[in-house]
Amino acid sequence: MTFQHYENLFREKAEQAGYSEENIQKCLYYANPLIERGIPVIYNTSNLSALVGYNKLYLKKAALYTNSFYRKFSIKKRNGKKRELKEPLPSLKEIQLWILENILYEVPVSKYAKAYIRNRNINDNVRFHRNKEKVLNLDIENFFPSIKRNKIEEIFLNLNYSSNISNLLGKLCCCDECLPQGALTSPYLSNLYLNEFDEVVALYCKNNNIRYTRYADDLTFSGNFEHEVLIEFIKAQLFEIDLKLNAEKTLIMERNVKQIVTGITVNKVIQVPKTYRDSIRQEVYYLQKFGLSGHIKKINSNKANYIYHLLGKINYTLNINPKDKEMKKYKVIVKEYLPNNITEIK
Repeated sequence: MTFQHYENLFREKAEQAGYSEENIQKCLYYANPLIERGIPVIYNTSNLSALVGYNKLYLKKAALYTNSFYRKFSIKKRNGKKRELKEPLPSLKEIQLWILENILYEVPVSKYAKAYIRNRNINDNVRFHRNKEKVLNLDIENFFPSIKRNKIEEIFLNLNYSSNISNLLGKLCCCDECLPQGALTSPYLSNLYLNEFDEVVALYCKNNNIRYTRYADDLTFSGNFEHEVLIEFIKAQLFEIDLKLNAEKTLIMERNVKQIVTGITVNKVIQVPKTYRDSIRQEVYYLQKFGLSGHIKKINSNKANYIYHLLGKINYTLNINPKDKEMKKYKVIVKEYLPNNITEIK
């Protein structure tokens, strides 16, 4: 919708409602930059209530008593530590989905951000770093919880929403005063928060002949460079936005060792690690040797959809390297065990 079209519709309804010309002009002045950005005009809580389909009282409760609208639980990470997840209740999840699809997705993120973006995937992250002299992986510590609600409000303010609406949207997207890991809006908001950081780092890298990409909280650099200098630069830039590196996850990989980027080997051929491929190879071998029922019983698997899980691992490997002849062969073999092709699955 063009602003002229919006103005005509708004003016007609506002005049029927008895708005003064002064109020009409104020509303149109507020709406103009939002219309130009292609995002919804939200004047107040009642307006947002009508847009998301939940009454105003519910929105106010969700904003004021945020903790009551989340289910909190922990999962164990690979290093044995626990990660706390906060899953919004279905109603709040619907509201966040509306915010994501109608507001956030309309705001572009840096081309150097490769995660949580439609039409971008892990391949877009790793392909830039193949066959390089050196690869450096850095990790941002405590990523989502370190991005505070006031910073999220600033994102909405910079989109030209009013302070009241920015405050409301920020509260609907946050829990415990930060981005919750588990909310639908958190991943994209984290990309928007790091927009300027990505551009500053990318410019530095361009001037120093270094390749840079970011996949969520994983920063990857490749080329021929002094990694100590680069790390100090990144520390300084993260400090500017109240973030810091996780020193334990800094990984420097020269050409003579296996170079891994977001779990993918990038030395000469982009490929999933050998251990992952070996596990698939072993599963297919025993699947053929014992049959599906015998194999599942032998490995004591409780996966009701085991064969789909195995096929998913093969498809993931082929997505990383579509020319992998071995995995293409395994895919043909495993597909023969799908329920439509066998009688032994009960």
